[in-house]
Amino acid sequence: MTNTEEQDAILAATKASKANLMISALAGTGKTSTLLHVERAVPRGAILYLVFNTDNALKAMSLDQLKDERKKAKPGHSLNPADRMLSTTKVRTFNSLGHRIWANGKGLNVNGKKCNLIMQDIITESPRDYKDTLWSVYHEVLQGVSMAKALGYIPSDNVRGAKGLISRAAFHQSLEELPDDLTADLIDTVLSRSIKQSYKGLIDYNDQIYMPALFGGAYPQFPLVLVDEYQDLSPVNHTLLRKLVRGRLIGVGDPWQNIYGFRGAKAGGIEEATEAYKCEGLPLSISFRCPSRIVQNVHWHVPHFKWFTEGGRVDKPLRIHVSDIVDDTTIICRNNAPLLAMAFRLLAASRSIIIAGSDIGPRLIGIMKKLGPETLQRAGVLTSIKEWEEDRLEKESKTASDMAACMKIFALQGRDLRAAIAYAEHIFKQTGSILLTTGHKAKGLEWPNVIHLDPWLVRKDPSAQNKNLDYVISTRSSDRLTEIDSEQIEW
Repeated sequence: MTNTEEQDAILAATKASKANLMISALAGTGKTSTLLHVERAVPRGAILYLVFNTDNALKAMSLDQLKDERKKAKPGHSLNPADRMLSTTKVRTFNSLGHRIWANGKGLNVNGKKCNLIMQDIITESPRDYKDTLWSVYHEVLQGVSMAKALGYIPSDNVRGAKGLISRAAFHQSLEELPDDLTADLIDTVLSRSIKQSYKGLIDYNDQIYMPALFGGAYPQFPLVLVDEYQDLSPVNHTLLRKLVRGRLIGVGDPWQNIYGFRGAKAGGIEEATEAYKCEGLPLSISFRCPSRIVQNVHWHVPHFKWFTEGGRVDKPLRIHVSDIVDDTTIICRNNAPLLAMAFRLLAASRSIIIAGSDIGPRLIGIMKKLGPETLQRAGVLTSIKEWEEDRLEKESKTASDMAACMKIFALQGRDLRAAIAYAEHIFKQTGSILLTTGHKAKGLEWPNVIHLDPWLVRKDPSAQNKNLDYVISTRSSDRLTEIDSEQIEW
């Protein structure tokens, strides 16, 4: 395919000087192929290409790197060298790079449950009559520790002399809910023990970035660093990059796809980096995925978005029947509760479904198991859910209402708590043809036929994150987008 004028301008800027570049690549605009052209446009030499997940790394690695590191491409990945980086380019995830920096040639043990075990040790060490209290805040503590490592919070008892990126008060404000004194102190204790264990060679996946970014390590040097998905970088990602980049930087990202603030992604990170590294900004605005109707539908938020192909379809019907939801449709919603309600109704209509993601199910079931005895009757279960929600809202929880709504859906399916939990376990095991997913899980993916369920949920609060999420959901469609409220579906 012939390059667009924007792609030619990017390649010209790549060749013309050694200036840092920041490419604003909108949804479906061919950033991957553009990066391949950029890599081949610079003088042959050592390049580092940073991506966020292992799948993208395996897609991009040269066949030589795959062989050298004893890795295998996944089914569906192209094995054509033209679709991959050159052998002189090292492809790394942020985690794999950080791991190597912190290891500095020494062996490290990675245990994803490291902080779980630290918290369990703290509970074991505590007096018997205090254990239940500690178990009641177990998940909140672990979530807090995870966010601390994304935002760069370091407890005040740190003896290594490292400087954190955020104060204790600001860190607490960033959490899903404000921690009480016990939870806050436990987060500090678990984090302090985690730091000490990291120095002894035991780390978790968050430590792979947190430790080298804040506590140092052996940083490699590359004349050119390419960074993908720049809008998703957390404060510790940015800090690691500042220590890494000593030559040229070329970043790629979509400011309007910054939707992961809840897990630490820095708002305005692309703009700050553009200024800090004195980058020349270049657009990549012509979508090869989204046809004209889909693109025009998001001009309210991204007015400079363009299309390569005419056509597509955006429907906003007043009413549809369940039979209009064909197999292989993808249903996307901001919240989980409407998706779960839809899943039950689709199953009752003899339709096959699958719910994306493996995190929400275990978390919901874990909370439900603490609501009371399994014999607790439906009315009691609903009362316990209400009390749980009120307690979380008092702590200014940002997700309690959605979680409570999900649990109510399960509670109404069974006569007691045991049945409610069984329904929850059943729904999350389904593997069918209609995919239900949240907007956050849908990012980076695409489907021909997409339903945006209950779009009012993402539009009732016009925050930057919600506007961006609305744009992300709408641009997952490569052909047809339907916006519909749950109550407008006839069964």
